[in-house]
Amino acid sequence: MHRVRLPLLILIALVIGLNLYAWNATVLAGNALPMPFGFGVAVVLSGSMEPELSVDDVIIVRPADAYAVGDNVVYQDGGTLVVHKIIEIDGETVTTQGTANNTPDEPIHQRYIKGRVTGVIPAVGGLIHLIRSPIVSLAILALAVYLLICAGRAEQREQQDKLGEIRAEIERLKRERDSSQQ
Repeated sequence: MHRVRLPLLILIALVIGLNLYAWNATVLAGNALPMPFGFGVAVVLSGSMEPELSVDDVIIVRPADAYAVGDNVVYQDGGTLVVHKIIEIDGETVTTQGTANNTPDEPIHQRYIKGRVTGVIPAVGGLIHLIRSPIVSLAILALAVYLLICAGRAEQREQQDKLGEIRAEIERLKRERDSSQQ
C-alpha cells in the first residue's frame, strides 16, 4: 500500500495546482484559455463549426507563430472563447467564420487568437466539464486524501507487525541463550 502514496501526493498536487492556476488565469488575468504546458484544452459549446467540430468535442489548442486561411483557431471575445475557421487575413486583422454559419464574424486583431486547433477528442466534453466542476474536484481531492491516509495507516500497521516480529525474535533468542547457560 505504501507504493500508492507518491502517486496520490502527485494527484493531489496536480488537482490543487491546476485548479489554482486556472482560477488565477481566468479570474485575475482574464485569460479564458490558460495554457500551463504550452497548450490549452477547451470544450466546444455550440454547433457553429458542424460538421468539423461538434458540441462536447474537446479541442487541443496550441499557439502558433503565424496563422493561415483555413486554420481553425480559438480567440477570446471578452470572457468567451470562440473557435472558428480563418477565412481572410488582412495584415494583422483576421476574419473568421463558423463552418455552419452564414455570415463571417467581425474582424479581429491577431493578438486575440489564443491558438490553432491541433487535435480533437470527440464527445468527451461533458466529462471534462464534470471533472472541472468544483464539487467533483473537491471529491477527487477528498478521495485522494482518504486513500493517502489509508495507505499511511496500512504502512504503519506493516511497520508495527515487523517490529512485533523483531521483538518476538529477540525474546526467543534471549530464552535460547538463557536455556543454554543453565
